[in-house]
Amino acid sequence: MQSTITDESSRTAATQISAINEALSEKVGPKKFRIWFKNSTKMTLADGYLKIGVPNLFIASWIENHFLKEIGQAVRTVTGAEAKITFSIDPELSGHQRRTQLDSQAKLVTRSSARLSSPKSTLDSRRASGSWHRASRRLKLSLDTFVVGQSNELAYNAAKAVVNEQQSPFNPLFIHGGYGVGKTHLLQGICNAVCEKRPQTNWLYLSAEDFVNQFVLALKTKKLEAFRRRMRQTDLLAIDDIHFLASKPSTQEEFLHTFNTISLAGKQVVLACDAHPKMIGQLSEKLVNRFVSGMVVKIQTPDFRTRCQICTQFAKNIKTKNSKLKTQNSLVPETVIKYIAENLRTNVRELEGALLKLIAYSALKNNKINLSMAKAVLTEHLERCDPIVHVSDIESAVAIYFGTTPANIHSSKKDRTVALARHFSMYLTRKHTKMSSSEVGRFMGNKNHATVLLACKKIEELLKKNAELHWQGPAGNKVSKAKTILTQLEASI
Repeated sequence: MQSTITDESSRTAATQISAINEALSEKVGPKKFRIWFKNSTKMTLADGYLKIGVPNLFIASWIENHFLKEIGQAVRTVTGAEAKITFSIDPELSGHQRRTQLDSQAKLVTRSSARLSSPKSTLDSRRASGSWHRASRRLKLSLDTFVVGQSNELAYNAAKAVVNEQQSPFNPLFIHGGYGVGKTHLLQGICNAVCEKRPQTNWLYLSAEDFVNQFVLALKTKKLEAFRRRMRQTDLLAIDDIHFLASKPSTQEEFLHTFNTISLAGKQVVLACDAHPKMIGQLSEKLVNRFVSGMVVKIQTPDFRTRCQICTQFAKNIKTKNSKLKTQNSLVPETVIKYIAENLRTNVRELEGALLKLIAYSALKNNKINLSMAKAVLTEHLERCDPIVHVSDIESAVAIYFGTTPANIHSSKKDRTVALARHFSMYLTRKHTKMSSSEVGRFMGNKNHATVLLACKKIEELLKKNAELHWQGPAGNKVSKAKTILTQLEASI
């Protein structure tokens, strides 16, 4: 095992790395340690991070999927604390990797892939070569814990259809909705359920940002074919936050080919996004057409009944998972559940945050939860949570629609696209929140209140005339009426 320390003078860090190596060798066994770690990795320990340098993506993925638990245990054994584990490609390791080492790893992968296969059916060489990066690990969220209501019933049923059918009628399944309404929950739930129902399934779950980063890395390290095999040789590809591909034409082209390859093979693609495909600015028409060719379904903000169910389930789960909060005093009465559900209407995370704060307060004070306690403890929390819509939701929807970013909206850029996005963001924020013009200005890049007033006046004039607006999209100039833009934006927030 090679190792480097960010502070060369730190003997403590050097000693810890050496001790981690020894602990890891004991946990995985000397043979696996020699094959996968001794000459294949370089470790750096600093500031709560354990950075593992590797020669290529293959070794990074294999170690992550097969030894991550043992690495974490080794770090805790030595340091007594958790460390965030990250991987990076180290060119020096790639250049000095010995052929015998590669042969040993290849043999081990082959044996492991064979053990994962069903004894009655042999996977073809294409799938066997790509199965190493999935293993049988579980993601955090499952369909069993997804609370179903009128706001999300259609999306949930579509997810179940993907799980139950060997070849679902929905390809792709495109789930969109606002912040914290359950899109990621459904994607992870699909992956876990498919893994349980069909253990031999070759699946992959990642964010669009991960897809972009891995694509760029593959280009830089000349490992593009390996990247393509990894992405395209899947039975189920689930990608979150697909709008991250906006304004990235080369990555969009790569993903289009990935999508086509999987779809033509009769395999499944599941996507999640903050907006409808047609509302993602700077996204190629080819991708938009592919996305809308399947099942596009929106998750609305949860209704009152669903919010109550979410609160009840979360309160139960948090006490089950956290022994410190598991007391008779932490029982949440129905009146408190209804109070929280009535006052927090935007998303699931707000509900969970309020309950966690209340249960923790009850445990610390050793007092039973009641309505008066809830009103006293959650006053500040409720004031911070706009019951109609969040400014971050507005900015996200507008940025996606015009194909820009919230950072650009906050900047001093004045090109047509950014200016339109900024004006609509300010107008919608003033219309749908309780923020003053000064507050909106400060939030959006320290603009003064006069800038906000002028932006709102500008949009009002455009709406009055229903003016035809132009801005630059990925395929050229975009054109739409002001009232149409406003209607579509308000529908997405």
